[in-house]
Amino acid sequence: MAAQSDLKRAGSEPVASADVALAHAVRLLDRDPDLALRQADEVARAYPGHPQARVIQGAAHRRAGRLDAALAILEPLAKEQPGAARVHLELAAARSAAGRVDESIASLRHALGIAPESPDAWRLLADQYDLRGEAAEADAARARAVKAATRDPRLRVAADALVANDLPRAETLLREHLGAHPTDVAALRMRAEVAARLRHYAEADALLTRCLELAPSFDAARHNRAALLNRQGRAAEALPEVERLLARDPRNPSYRNLCAAIHANLGDFDRTIAIYGEVLAEFPRQPKIWTSYGHALKTAGRLEDAVGAYRRAIALAPNFGEAYWSLANLKTFRFADADIAAMRAALARADLADEDRLHFDFALGKALEDAGDFTGAFAHFATGNALRKKLQPYVAEDTSRFVARSIAVQDRAFFASRRGWGAPAPDPIFIVGLPRSGSTLVEQILASHSLVEGTMELPDLPRLARELVSGSRADAAEGFAHALAALTETQARAIGERYLASTRVQRRTDAPFFIDKMPNNWFYVGLIQLALPNAKIIDARRHPLDCGTSIFTQHFARGQGFAYGLEDIGRYYRDYVEWMAHVDATLPGRVHRVIHERMIVDTEREVRRLLEFCGLPFEAACLRFHENARPVRTASSEQVRRPINRDGVDRWRRYEFGLEPLRAALGAVLDRYPDPPQDAHREISIRPSCE
Repeated sequence: MAAQSDLKRAGSEPVASADVALAHAVRLLDRDPDLALRQADEVARAYPGHPQARVIQGAAHRRAGRLDAALAILEPLAKEQPGAARVHLELAAARSAAGRVDESIASLRHALGIAPESPDAWRLLADQYDLRGEAAEADAARARAVKAATRDPRLRVAADALVANDLPRAETLLREHLGAHPTDVAALRMRAEVAARLRHYAEADALLTRCLELAPSFDAARHNRAALLNRQGRAAEALPEVERLLARDPRNPSYRNLCAAIHANLGDFDRTIAIYGEVLAEFPRQPKIWTSYGHALKTAGRLEDAVGAYRRAIALAPNFGEAYWSLANLKTFRFADADIAAMRAALARADLADEDRLHFDFALGKALEDAGDFTGAFAHFATGNALRKKLQPYVAEDTSRFVARSIAVQDRAFFASRRGWGAPAPDPIFIVGLPRSGSTLVEQILASHSLVEGTMELPDLPRLARELVSGSRADAAEGFAHALAALTETQARAIGERYLASTRVQRRTDAPFFIDKMPNNWFYVGLIQLALPNAKIIDARRHPLDCGTSIFTQHFARGQGFAYGLEDIGRYYRDYVEWMAHVDATLPGRVHRVIHERMIVDTEREVRRLLEFCGLPFEAACLRFHENARPVRTASSEQVRRPINRDGVDRWRRYEFGLEPLRAALGAVLDRYPDPPQDAHREISIRPSCE
């Protein structure tokens, strides 16, 4: 930080040589903090109490990791210098490094009250909000940092629009500016932020890549790109970016948290757990990080440790709804009466944020169901779903149109004319269907075979499908149908090879086959057929009322927008059945269906049928799937660590009084289960907008 004039000097005015020495010390801080400290010490000996010397001493101690010494200097100095923004900013950095995040935020707010256009203060404030898990506040602070760092008045107008979340205006202004100044890295980063908020991820990545080509040391842009890649399911590409950041700033908590999340997406949960443990040892008062730590522990099968981590989060933030839901989401966990009272008290607060409120509603619903109060439980599930749907709107007709266009385009002639296309490798085993359909059980059974490796719900195929329609002006249904029909044989093979290459990072054994359990891949069975014709496809299906009830009572972090309304769930299930029936008719024998209730009643028979379809010899370990200690990331992680049971069968009967919208939307699909309605696979040009 450059020397500033806001420090009130104590005692006699220092001579010019002292100012020169201090300016030199400031320049030394990042390169050699101990040498900077010696320089400041010399000035302090000559001029005791000199405030600029003292702030440099504190900064040098902080950079060298001597946090107690830094705080011992900076805390009294801040009291003496209430109007010195630089002192309060340096104190905030020391408090942050010491894990005192709330106090750091207080110091930053004080500093920004004095110097509201300090980009350093806004950036550090964003980092503190990240530590507290307050993503919206962190985004807003980073937008203010961009604005504060912007000198060009035209960019300041665009930054104002970005701060106000007026994305169309920000986009227009930034396009115009970059047309005249294409190498302005600040503008490139701002436009990437606009693209990311609009979910135009490919464009955002291209902008950030160009930004880093022009300015390789632009750490803020590199951090943005690493986070963007990880959010897109491109963790293997994100890892070297965050490692480069950590090489420059190894103690930065935002970089370390992102690194932990990236390793989780790579399936390296030992490393994830280790990183979170190290961060929490230094920053122990962070409920969001304790919760993320709990998720990693849960996935690794360390249930008691996960519960302990969630309890730490609750102790630090009693109104943090996600921590309570995380306990409920263990499925085998039971809340005590005191927990239920605490959740009721939180929901009674008028100032509780919607995101916390919906988490409490889902958690309390689970607690009341366990206690036998199904009416009360349903009321809380319904309230939580309504809140979630308000925050994440869903249009059921979009899914229906996607299925209708897929049926219209992907007929028998379509597949017959493309026979033999794609990458020939037989490695992937896709498990598709609805969430909460028993797919994790099927995965655990197959992953217990010596020739099969279990991974997780991989984002690679949906990402490749999105890339197919990238830049299309048509809606998703029309765009995907057109793109699939336009594929050449070479392109289809390239997609298959890209899928195999991008998923290779998830494979940690020499098993010849691996599982991709992303349930939403049922949309892309046609793409699998063209790109990976020798991959196996398994459709995990569960009774629609049990499946629908389980979805309605489950809070999904992302990706399942249909799940927050009973009618939407019923329509989605019906669309899925219609498409899979069409696949059965056009590609007979291509998909093996596992009916969950049959798997429970006659497990060995169904396991043998499953293994036969996959071309695998029978192994008894597949019947002892609950002994498999592999990491499991889904909501069923604790359930599949127990022997097979009927706990979830007919669960819907507890809530029969409230399920009429689900029944009505399912229609004949419910009446005919487990078989589809006779007309479910009809080949049509376009499906009516309403049924």
